[in-house]
Order: sequence, then structure tokens, then C-alpha cells
Amino acid sequence: MKAIFKRKDSKPSSDESSLDNALLRPAVTVERISNYSHKSPKLISSKSSSPSLGGTMPEIAMPEPPDPISKPAAYLRSIYAVRERTRLVLEEAKVNALNHFDVDLSKFKDTADYVVAIIKRDFQGDYASIPPHGRWQHFEVGGRPRVTQLLQSWPTSIDNQERARRLIDLFLVSVLLDAGAGTKWSYKSKESGKVYSRSEGLAVASLEMFKAGTFSSNPTQPHQVDAGGLNKMNVETLAKGMQVSDTNPMSGLEGRAGLLIRLASALQNAEIFGVDGRPGNMIDYLLSHPTTQAASVPVILLPTLWSVLMDGLSSIWPATRTTIHGVSLGDAWPCQAMPRSPPAQPWETIVPFHKLTQWLCYSLMVPMTKLLNVHFAGAELMTGLPEYRNGGLLVDTGLLTLKEEDRQRGLKIYHEIVGDGNAIEVVPTFPPSDDVIVEWRAVTVGFLDDLLVAVNAGLGLQGAQQLTLAQMLEAGTWKGGREIAQVSRPITGGPPIGIISDGTVF
Repeated sequence: MKAIFKRKDSKPSSDESSLDNALLRPAVTVERISNYSHKSPKLISSKSSSPSLGGTMPEIAMPEPPDPISKPAAYLRSIYAVRERTRLVLEEAKVNALNHFDVDLSKFKDTADYVVAIIKRDFQGDYASIPPHGRWQHFEVGGRPRVTQLLQSWPTSIDNQERARRLIDLFLVSVLLDAGAGTKWSYKSKESGKVYSRSEGLAVASLEMFKAGTFSSNPTQPHQVDAGGLNKMNVETLAKGMQVSDTNPMSGLEGRAGLLIRLASALQNAEIFGVDGRPGNMIDYLLSHPTTQAASVPVILLPTLWSVLMDGLSSIWPATRTTIHGVSLGDAWPCQAMPRSPPAQPWETIVPFHKLTQWLCYSLMVPMTKLLNVHFAGAELMTGLPEYRNGGLLVDTGLLTLKEEDRQRGLKIYHEIVGDGNAIEVVPTFPPSDDVIVEWRAVTVGFLDDLLVAVNAGLGLQGAQQLTLAQMLEAGTWKGGREIAQVSRPITGGPPIGIISDGTVF
């Protein structure tokens, strides 16, 4: 296990940080405020104090969650429902009463200690410099400040708001393309010649497509995403941009292309996305929204951003998703660990995750904070991401063990898909709708909340110095899940439980 703790170059040297700031400064003017840095944007609690807002920030009231009895679909689509409903599955886990996993709570401390060790190794006490989980870091793979260089490439006449719009354009498309690509796909950068895979490969590929104008309908401004540009998208165009071929296959290619094609239609909502149908125009909508507070810096409510993404993008999700009263719930699924109906109401059997929407929230908040000094109130409503790195960590550390009957069923599915002749590092595999995957994801969300408490204690952090959930995801659980997978399955580096990707969930 020693190899797991070999120091990673995830923390830039002072020279690299100076270079990053030097590149950023001429292109972007950012007001420097207390507790604010380029590395760690300020995402504020609705009840916290904030020196940058003039001392104690007035308590900001969050809107009430929808009533699940009268508005079950609206409730299950809300950010509030994710933590509330997944908590029910965690309660079952803590008494070892899950349907598909045995839970060994004696391994919880081992899991927390492992995450603490990863963070200490990489940040050596400088925990305030840990950035929040988001797409920005994936663009920086290999130590190259690609986003900063992109900002630097634009004329100084481009103001910060337009710069932020362009980054939102890029980040939104890149996140929608960020579902698991599989273990066989990779991307060779046209700019550096280096080869990347997984999330970083998808990030670099989407950035280079963005810079080439693939998503823009304006030949004089290739560096944007708009409805007209996405209307040109098809599977062949995406495959070419992602370098997909018979020898370089990508999981869920058609699903990804479908998301972008449907995004073109969603961007026709001029109220949110403007007359030119750009994702980045949501900034103007958010800044002028009645719930946004114009203090010394703009304070946007997290539920307002959530509504923009959930409602504004609702039409992009596949029609096959779970519905209530004809309303698509997005990334929400029936789960046997939830209360049974009857006697429970039908909505009570469903557990919501909204992983890609949460990943969008985490990712889009960063450029708005860095470039426009926007603060987000209510960021604590966000949960840990229910995906296979965070969930895989819980399995690979022994906290969760798939029950034998399900393991055998999953192995059968794996062999049916892969074929015995192509089997490498065989793992039980299931579709996203399978109750195994739904239960795994639900318990992952709950344990991530508990891990945050244990990790902060392990790091000796208290009060305002404590890591946020977004920081722990970035520096600890997501990274730790990937590293322990690489040790456990060194050929593929894949998760301990396989998920059949359609390109729209993970």
C-alpha cells in the first residue's frame, strides 16, 4: 500500500503559482478580498460570517423546499431532497441492513485515515489552498494552466463578464461530456501531443473542440457555445472531436451526442440563455434575479442556480428516466432500501442524486467566483457526488462489500458484455438503473457527509479552518478513490463495481 502514498504533484510549486497569477492578472482583474484566492473560491453558508462582506454577513434565508406531499416531482428534483432521501439509506447501512452490501463500520476509520493521509501528503498543512471540486482542475492536467492561458489569449478589451460567460459556455459543455468514457479510450492533445484519458482526457478534448469553434455558430467568435453551433452536432462530429475509432472506443458516445443535441433546444429559452442561446448568458440572468443580493459583492442563492440548471436543462435528459405524474425526475431512481409503497407514497420509493447537475453547480460556481467575485449562499446544500470514484473508495477500503449473490449476477453481466476472451480485471457490472448501483450511490452520499466530519478531525481543523465538502471531494475522496483503484486494478484503474455507461449519468 505504500505506493498509494507516493507524493503527487497536485500542489503547484510557488514558481508555478506565480506563473499562474502572472498569466491571469493582465487578462482578468479580480478584487482581492479576505479569505479569497484564485485557488479557493469563497462559497458561503447561508448562516456564516463573511469578512469580505463587511464582517458578520446577515443571515440569508433559503427558499423552503417544495412540499413532497403536494408537489412530489418538484421536491425530488430539488437539491434539498438529495441529502434528505439518501440519509434514509445510510441509516439502513449503519445497522448493516442494506439489500446488496454488507457494511463493516469498523473500516470507517480506515477509510477516513486513508483520505486524511492523501490530503496531508499533497498539501502538507496548506489546507486553505485546496480548491473546491470542479471541472477547472481537470483542464490543468499535466501542470499546464490551460484555462489561464485561454483567458490570456483573449484581448484585454473583453470584460470580465464576457470572460465568465465564455468559461461557463466551455465548462457546461465539458461537464455534459464528462460521463465515464471507459477504460479503453484516450485523447492525444493536438497542442502538446500528450495522451490523456478519463475525466482529464475528456476535459482537454472538449477544450480543444471549444477553441476550434466546434460548438459555435459564429465564425468570428469560435470561443463560445450557442444553440446554432450545437444544432450542427451529431455522433460523427463528436466522434471526430474526441478521436473515437474502432481502436479507441468510448463508452456512451451516442448518449453524449444526444445530450448536446438536446442542449441546443434547451438553450432556446431566451429568458435564461439570451437571444443567442449561450449557456454563459445565465450569468446575466442570475445577477439580475430578484433573489440575488447586491451587497459589496453579489450574493447568489444556490437554489437559484440549481433552478436554472434543473429547469433550464430539464429537456436534455433522456425520456426514459423516472417520472412522477408525467414529470421527468432526471437522475432519480427507485430503490428497494427506501420505504415501500404501499403503505408509503410512490414518491417515497425514489432516491434522487442529480449527479451531473451537482457537478455542473460545483464547476460553474468557480469561474463566477474567480472572475466576477460572486458569492454563493447555501452552498452547504450540495452533497458529495454519487459516482464511482467516491463510491469505489468505500468498497476498496472494505467499508462496503457487495453481497455474493449480487456479485455473481454482476460477473455474469460483465462476461455477457465483454466476452471471456477480452476479460481484464473482471468486476461485477450493472446498468445504472440496477438496484445495486442505486443503493451504492445512495449510501455513498451519506458516508461522504460522515467522512467530512472525520477527515476534518483527523486533520485537526476546527471552525472556519475546516475543509468544505467540495474541498474534501477534490483533495481526498475522489482522488483517493482513483488512486486505490489504480493499486487494486493496475491495468484498467477502473472501479471495483462496473457501471454500463450510456454517457448521461456518470
